[in-house]
Amino acid sequence: MNAKAQKNAPRAKTPMSNKKYLWIWAPVLTTVTAVTVVANVALVVAGPWVASQLGTGTYTFTNSAQAADWDTEYYSSDFGSIDEVDAAAKALVEEISGAGIVLAKNDAAALPLAAGAKVTMLGRAAADPVFGGSGSGSVDTNSAVTARGGLENAGFQVNDQVFTTIEAYAAENPRGYIEMDNPGASSYYVGELPVGEYEAQQSSFAEYSDAAVVVVGRPGGEGGDLTQDMSDWDDNAVEGQHQLELNQDEKDLIALAEANFETVVVVVNASTTMEMGALQDDPQIDSILLAGSPGASGFNALGRILSGDVNPSGRTADLWAADFTADPTYVNFGDFVYENLDVSYPVSSLETATSNATVTSDAPFVNYAEGIYVGYRYYETAAAEGFLDYDDAVVYPFGYGLSYTDFTWAVTDTQAGAVDGTVAVTVEVTNTGAAAGKDVVELYYTAPYTDGGIEKAEVVLGDFAKTGVIEPGASESVTLEIAVEDMASYDYLGEQAYVLEAGDYDLTVRTDSHTVAEGTQPIVYTVDSDVVYSGENHRASDLTEVTNQFDDVSAQFSAEPTDGQIVPMSRADFAGTFPTAPSADQLVASDAVAEGFAVWDDEAAADAFEGDMPTTGADTDLSLIDLRGLPKDDPQWDELLDSLKVGEMTDVLLNGAYQTAAIGSIGKPATTEPDGPAGFSSFINSSINGVAYPSEFLIAQTWDVEMAHAMGVMLGNEALFKDINGWYAPAMNLHRSPFAGRNFEYYSEDPLLSGMLATAASNGAATKGVYTTLKHFAMNDQETNRVNNGLATWATEQTMRELYLKPFEMAVKNISMEVPYIADTDGTISTTTVGATAVMSSFNRIGATWAGGSQALMTTVLREEWGFEGFAISDFNLYPYMNPNQGISAGTDLTLTFQPSKSFSDTSSAKAVSDIRDATHNILFTVANSNAMNGLATGATIAYTPPTWVYVQIGATVVIGLLVLLGGFLVTRRVLRHRRTAVDGSTPAVAGGTD
Repeated sequence: MNAKAQKNAPRAKTPMSNKKYLWIWAPVLTTVTAVTVVANVALVVAGPWVASQLGTGTYTFTNSAQAADWDTEYYSSDFGSIDEVDAAAKALVEEISGAGIVLAKNDAAALPLAAGAKVTMLGRAAADPVFGGSGSGSVDTNSAVTARGGLENAGFQVNDQVFTTIEAYAAENPRGYIEMDNPGASSYYVGELPVGEYEAQQSSFAEYSDAAVVVVGRPGGEGGDLTQDMSDWDDNAVEGQHQLELNQDEKDLIALAEANFETVVVVVNASTTMEMGALQDDPQIDSILLAGSPGASGFNALGRILSGDVNPSGRTADLWAADFTADPTYVNFGDFVYENLDVSYPVSSLETATSNATVTSDAPFVNYAEGIYVGYRYYETAAAEGFLDYDDAVVYPFGYGLSYTDFTWAVTDTQAGAVDGTVAVTVEVTNTGAAAGKDVVELYYTAPYTDGGIEKAEVVLGDFAKTGVIEPGASESVTLEIAVEDMASYDYLGEQAYVLEAGDYDLTVRTDSHTVAEGTQPIVYTVDSDVVYSGENHRASDLTEVTNQFDDVSAQFSAEPTDGQIVPMSRADFAGTFPTAPSADQLVASDAVAEGFAVWDDEAAADAFEGDMPTTGADTDLSLIDLRGLPKDDPQWDELLDSLKVGEMTDVLLNGAYQTAAIGSIGKPATTEPDGPAGFSSFINSSINGVAYPSEFLIAQTWDVEMAHAMGVMLGNEALFKDINGWYAPAMNLHRSPFAGRNFEYYSEDPLLSGMLATAASNGAATKGVYTTLKHFAMNDQETNRVNNGLATWATEQTMRELYLKPFEMAVKNISMEVPYIADTDGTISTTTVGATAVMSSFNRIGATWAGGSQALMTTVLREEWGFEGFAISDFNLYPYMNPNQGISAGTDLTLTFQPSKSFSDTSSAKAVSDIRDATHNILFTVANSNAMNGLATGATIAYTPPTWVYVQIGATVVIGLLVLLGGFLVTRRVLRHRRTAVDGSTPAVAGGTD
């Protein structure tokens, strides 16, 4: 062979050495095995979260032959299909919006517009309306009726040339948006189309000149508040300009509308108040409508109000002030942090691989220095004391609204009971106008006040009623009632109890918080001597006496402050006590405040516990269905709880995100509990997302408890078709400040209006076996710093009890669910009732103690004073300061998260096991008496079918395991073969051989 041929000839392969072969394949097989093991362990540890995304599997319950014919459909729908529910719900949304939109101005009866009028819609929100808010309270509005659609559906013709210009601009220039998970990324652009772009379309104005409908919008969202400083978001912003006043583009737009249209209508599409004084006083603005955020079909109602098909009957749920910067809450709303505190908390294994790692952050706080003087309580009282000019300070009073007709009122009857009774006032409402319409009658009381005594507002809403539709010339009578004990004030400094002071209590029928109805006189109720509701003489509505529980919080306030204390605002000296921003000494936390931020001490709690270790894992024949309808203290509950193992219970308590987990051993089914206040919504299961209801802000403007009840019933019907058992709503925090980002989720500044509507909605849902999770308990009234180690919230106990706890108190005491249950072995159905059975604690702190970890709040007040028997769940628990052991010790039972993001640090002490058992009892009591038990009877058998992903996991593990074994076999065979060849001297085959 020549050299060239030799060079090109095939070269024999050199056999790979065993060492090199093993160096390649051994790590591969080891890695695959390790990854498989780690993946399976991770799926076990994070199983609840994975299940939330991919499915939890199903429990199949089969009733015994004896129970086959029993009626176990405890709750049934009023509709035949979910499509029927959706259609009815959209009709209800439109009705709610029509009843809640407030006619705030209507000079010269400019509204309603003529039928078929040709109008020009102006303003960004005309094409990009605010349907609701962002975050957990958001809803799916992709198919919602638009603002333009609402007008066109009412017969109006809309200027398309201008509208499409606005629409194109809005698509390219997003308005500001609050980022729930990253507040630092939030923006606050108003995003109005510059007036020059409108002027370019002026040629189209003449054809659509019947009216300009200017829509002004403001969004809201969970995770951040609206800004008090627009300088970073608006090049034309002047010093001190905030987000809730018109910016220059909007002012220019209003001027353009006034210059080109005879009739100018302004629609405020926002679920918070705005500064409207300039527009209200502007004679060229004919009408103003306060439309809130109207949900799926609410803009149809706007069109029908503009056309006169619906007579507006809404009333303001907040006072609309002229200058928000002059409000007493303004300087104490926002970002305040203790300069001397850096607080560290241990973090879970999900957040770090180091078991003893900690996270350190600062300690924020907020001072409710204004005390009870929030909203109308302040403005009415300050005006009565001569501290301000009411007409200058207030644009729209609380409870204000106009109509297309006129009404007259006459008090026809008054019934006044003893101090342990009620005062009832009957009012005859007569429609003296030419259009049919509804009216709202408001009853306020004025308590006797002494300078320097218990703080009291000049007027307080005591009751209200909304009429039905009254035809022209017709009348309807409504009766309003106040329990005398509800006119008592909380004296946290003296009697440490509610006190009904001696003197005359004036009850007035008003058209709003400021205006006594024409032709009516005050009803005087006289209390001869002080009534102190303490000891056995507690209020009839309380289970036990109410006395100070928050002295550590109230201690931050003093009329003569030392060591950074806060001066509480006092009616006796508004000028001298008007709130100021936190002073330098208030930015330094005292030792007592710092102690409240301390990490929960499991060992100390366990050592202080004097109870016995509970029984666990005992035998029982009981199932959860057997306890439906029984009192919570029935002995059978102890037998059922004795049967549970600690692991079974903790798997429920630590996996409470939008559910309660199943417990197969006692036949407890899994439950589903979606957000939110404007209708069902879910981050993890889009199939749950339902019809978008109006914002609670707009619902409150209906002043209609029957309509709130109808909403609850409708959601209950939806729940039955979607296997929903609980509902993270209603949301009941107050509108302390108009800048609060979640005002769209909350009803009002007034606790009574909030409490009555929340109770009505909850009672409606309860008719279908749905338990409502009242939230956020309590004082979760701003978003800034909400999860930054928990916002320390400082208020006097009077402020807490009379305002911020009051709507929750009303709901807990007045929610009632009928519970049909099987009463005997023949399947006889009996009925009992349970009260409110779910509440959600809040991110913030009560004083320096996390709300969910406050024994005073979650047990003493909620359970012992008010009689709550259900379960409490934390707000979303991803944060180290929210300790699950502290929660179950205080009375927060369920953790809104999935394992392993949170775990119990103690599950073995008698203290911890007792807390775990009590928390489980609370959850089981709620579930047993809900629609989760539909279809179940005593003696049902249970079968569990894992979800598909579990079978995939098992199959993949088996396949990978077999491949690893095969690979190991081939590697071993190859190594042994090469060893044999090395011993006998033979040469392994190259071509076609096995490597």
